[in-house]
Amino acid sequence: MKINTIEIGAFRMDGGGMFGVVPKVLWSRVYDQGDEKNRIPLQARLLYIEHQDRKILVDVGPGNKYNSKIRDIYDINLDRSNPDAYLSDLNLKRTDITDVIFTHLHFDHSGGATIIENGDIIPAFPNAKYYVQKDHYNYAIKPSLKDGASFFNENYVPLYENGMLELIDGDGELFPGISLITVNGHTKQMQLVKIEDNDQTFLYMADLIPTSAHIPVPYIMGFDNYPMTTLEEKQKWLPIIAENNWIAIFEHDNYNPAGKIIFNQEKHTYQLGEKFSF
Repeated sequence: MKINTIEIGAFRMDGGGMFGVVPKVLWSRVYDQGDEKNRIPLQARLLYIEHQDRKILVDVGPGNKYNSKIRDIYDINLDRSNPDAYLSDLNLKRTDITDVIFTHLHFDHSGGATIIENGDIIPAFPNAKYYVQKDHYNYAIKPSLKDGASFFNENYVPLYENGMLELIDGDGELFPGISLITVNGHTKQMQLVKIEDNDQTFLYMADLIPTSAHIPVPYIMGFDNYPMTTLEEKQKWLPIIAENNWIAIFEHDNYNPAGKIIFNQEKHTYQLGEKFSF
């Protein structure tokens, strides 16, 4: 199994939103001070898995369909978000991708699933099957007022209408060595992706732990729909990750792509241990 991360360029989001009730005096010490608009740099870090005859992407970043208003709000790198650009680094074309796993359908994770061609919105990966949790898709097409601004139907409804989007119902193995784990704190039925390759296990954390600065249990995003559920999910999965020596992959960390998580007995908290790069 071949595993790579693909970094498709930094974008920015409000630091207060990213760290919730944790005050800036604390999160700015462990992550970034933020710009003049209090936005912190985040990475859209995709995962590429090549296994047997499959070429799989996990999440596809924000894409490049956005108008100047959205681009300015989030400072999206539209050039780097172009799938033709980032796939060329791996000597791949869009037609080579066989499968796309969505962790969830917020725009910064699903926007690159479709592109505009001759004025039409079409699938970015025409030969791929796309996967997302059924309950999450049903929520995404009718989201709450709290996070409705994070969903754009043009990123995924065309896939469903074309019969390219497969709706998964719950946890389990999707492909040999690749399993899905559902969590519900950030949004309904987000799925983490677990990859087992020989004696090493990787866990793609999505927005449960978006950066390594979010490893401590109370560091929870203000964007989460159910922060107390996120807290419970972190309390469940952090010991499992640490005790089993898994490598956590941080989708949005602009500084640390991946690493092992350890428990600091002195401070009684979980933190980033040995860093890992692909």
